[in-house]
Amino acid sequence: MINYLTSLTNSQWQCIKKILNDKRKRKVCLRKVWDAILYQLKTGCQWRMLPKEFGSWSTVYYYFRKWLISGAWHRVQAKLHELVREKHSRKASPSLGIIDSQSVKNSERGVPDKGYDGNKKVKGRKRHIVVDTLGILMCIVVTAANVHDSVAAEQVFKRLVGKYPRLKKILADGGYAGERLGKLAQTELGVELEVVTRSDEAAFKVIPKRWIVERSISWLMWSRRLCKDYEMNTESSEAWIIVASIAMMVKNF
Repeated sequence: MINYLTSLTNSQWQCIKKILNDKRKRKVCLRKVWDAILYQLKTGCQWRMLPKEFGSWSTVYYYFRKWLISGAWHRVQAKLHELVREKHSRKASPSLGIIDSQSVKNSERGVPDKGYDGNKKVKGRKRHIVVDTLGILMCIVVTAANVHDSVAAEQVFKRLVGKYPRLKKILADGGYAGERLGKLAQTELGVELEVVTRSDEAAFKVIPKRWIVERSISWLMWSRRLCKDYEMNTESSEAWIIVASIAMMVKNF
């Protein structure tokens, strides 16, 4: 087996294997499947163009979909999130979240859930993400690009319910302004939504804390699979963002 730059080390695989807790005897090497998915994330190749060293591309795709449907991607990402925070001497559950969005072009014609973002001049889909102060993903929602941030935020808040018991505040930009959304954050999550906008000064100034989510969005662009949205449905789009988060966090082990 060729050891690619994206391949998991022994310690990294042991960490993921422990979280998966898959005790079933299989003919397929799950470590090889993980390496194949991480390779595709980084290179952006088509499923059928995966190197033969990884085995059948259809098998790799089967497990990608299987773990998406079963929620395994979410479970691994959530557990790694806790472990990484503990490694940085933080409590497992964050108290502060930062939300922002990114519009990306869609590569397919005729696929559902895509639109035109008039502000960013992008036709495709929009990623709405929440990260903690370490820049680690807390929540991801993918919508058509023409969905306003404040509308998508409602879906984000619903997905955050019950996940982070210490969460007290979410920072956002002007796209999430409005009394209604603030009340929704309070009623759905019991958190304060604080909108932080840029000043009218001509010179560029970094906004405290808000830059963290912008940096996290730029991290996603390190993976070629995420430079465009190649997926037929938003569920797969969200899964690849979660895989990217896993790939970044597992480097700590």
